[in-house]
Amino acid sequence: MVNSPAPADFAHALDLLNAGALVALPTETVYGLGADASNPDAVAKIFAAKGRPADHPLIVHLANAEAMQDWARDVPEYARQLAAAFWPGPLTLILKKQSWVLDAVTGGQDTVGLRVPAHPVALELLRCFAASRHDSPAGIAAPSANRFGRISPTTAEHVRDEFADATPFILDGGPCAVGIESTIVDCSRHQPVVLRPGHITAAQIAAVLSGEQAQSPANDMHAARKAAPRVSGSLAAHYAPATPLRIVKSQDIPEVLAVWQHAGKRCGVVAYSVDPRDASFHELVRMPATSMEYAQGLYAALRKLDAEGLDQIIVEALPDSQDWAAIADRLQRATAAHALADSSGR
Repeated sequence: MVNSPAPADFAHALDLLNAGALVALPTETVYGLGADASNPDAVAKIFAAKGRPADHPLIVHLANAEAMQDWARDVPEYARQLAAAFWPGPLTLILKKQSWVLDAVTGGQDTVGLRVPAHPVALELLRCFAASRHDSPAGIAAPSANRFGRISPTTAEHVRDEFADATPFILDGGPCAVGIESTIVDCSRHQPVVLRPGHITAAQIAAVLSGEQAQSPANDMHAARKAAPRVSGSLAAHYAPATPLRIVKSQDIPEVLAVWQHAGKRCGVVAYSVDPRDASFHELVRMPATSMEYAQGLYAALRKLDAEGLDQIIVEALPDSQDWAAIADRLQRATAAHALADSSGR
């Protein structure tokens, strides 16, 4: 359900952005930590608040597809087709940047990530922001409103929990409808390549394109990404709760829980098809069995269990299908975060 902030809240958010301050805003994917993408001091505040590495690029949110030309050059026809088909929506296009675009936004690269969000609150703020700039390029850089590498927020309350006393002003637009980050497509080369899966699938992208280009969203992701620019959310370890997370096949969950019980450990379970009520667990989050509804609730479920002081979070393994690919990607990165921590001795 979308909330409609009061006009005074929109006005205050606009004043903050024009003053170089941060504003948390809702999108259909996750809540973003927004700043004026043309203001280097404002962009620096995003990196400081998140603890984000300086070479990790940001996504710039625009009010409409026409604004793409202000930020990108040499835009290929297939990118325009994708924008026409999916904007506003959860699709980010990586394009060759205009020379003036800040290196801090692009991570020092010659490409920039752009998207037009589908959330009405975000769009209204972006339109007001663009109008306030008097025909100057207007965009809001807005990575997820959380500490770097942690679980993305899908409600205003998640943003408050994340930043506590340092919470920026939040435009509360209600829970995010999609619940996972946007699909990212590299459009800086001859053919498009999907760099991060999301709600919009490679098959949907291919369906929009014609002829040879319809085959271009790459199936060989490893080979395609080797030559790809750095993009948001592409690190092997990301989207992680503080509690160690493990993915377990449905039939193995009772046995794994029994081992943890024998060791005297507290365990939480995220399950969509099995109910391990004969096994020992301390918290159970029942998830929907459809990929769209599961994605909407995933980060809220992980945040809920992460707050319980558990020793382990077990997530039931997902179906092996394209409908679930983006969710599987986020969970694999969440488990990788703890694997990397263990290997480094932390």
